[in-house]
Amino acid sequence: MAFKAEYIWIDGTEPSPSLRSKTRVLADGSDFPIWGFDGSSTNQAPGENSDCVLRPVFSCPDPISGGNNKLVMCEVLLPDMSPHPTNNRAACVEVASKFENYESWFGIEQEFTLFEADGKQPIGFPDGGFPEAQGPYYCSVGANYNFGREVSEAHATACIDAGIGIAGTNAEVMPGQWEFQVGPLGPLEVSDQLWVARWLLHRVAEEFDIVVSIDPKPVSGDWNGAGCHTNFSTKAMRESYQPIIDACEAIGKNINEHMANYGVGNEKRLTGLHETQRIDQFSYGVSDRGASIRIPWQVEVDQKGYLEDRRPASNMDPYLVTKLLIQTTCG
Repeated sequence: MAFKAEYIWIDGTEPSPSLRSKTRVLADGSDFPIWGFDGSSTNQAPGENSDCVLRPVFSCPDPISGGNNKLVMCEVLLPDMSPHPTNNRAACVEVASKFENYESWFGIEQEFTLFEADGKQPIGFPDGGFPEAQGPYYCSVGANYNFGREVSEAHATACIDAGIGIAGTNAEVMPGQWEFQVGPLGPLEVSDQLWVARWLLHRVAEEFDIVVSIDPKPVSGDWNGAGCHTNFSTKAMRESYQPIIDACEAIGKNINEHMANYGVGNEKRLTGLHETQRIDQFSYGVSDRGASIRIPWQVEVDQKGYLEDRRPASNMDPYLVTKLLIQTTCG
């Protein structure tokens, strides 16, 4: 019996890449073969030399189609089988392998904003105006404050059914803004699964005629931006406190490289307001949501655990962020 394999990949759209996918029908029991696509239509190749290659790296059940159908996350290669310039996973594999003895774990908090079908107005915003100031929408209940619960809950269920390591969801500070968390997992596992979870979010939202935005500042003005806070630990950090401080100090010495790879438009979000540190400053502290790096209070009490890098934008590439955190703190 045949089944459908939905091949998913990251395109070359600038400044912020998008997800693409297409369906392959395979014989029951088949492995996932490499496949090709037209890179000239995804900003990844010129028309006169347009072939690009999809190599499967992660698969899981397809909760949308059901049955034996699968979702297949792929990395993009050139026809000579070398990594495509847009393939950030290849470098993450190299760094993760080099420092595998550190046993790095990540938990990523993906914030996103739901818009009406026109992609211009966040749900919960009145036509031609603004809702009540932010605050009561966070972890809210009730139709006057909670907008988009049906999308968030359907997405969470889809992730569970797919076997994605989703850890939770909640409504965020701005109306129509939500978050889901993936992890704790290793760098490649959390990155592969976050990209598939993002694809599922867009796919689920289609059913509700809703548009998903992962822009780090979806609405200008006195509204929270959207981040992708990244919780990180090594085995040493999970066993004692000083390695956490050492990691914070090391990260503070490599600000420019991190900020250059933490998402497009992040300067609009990291202003020093709305629970952020300024993009041109660095700080860390216990329980400080205005710091670049937050050390949870329970971590200080336990004298072991993890740190939260609050700087990554909602549109960040997890392959880049996990690679940099390992490279900076373990190198």
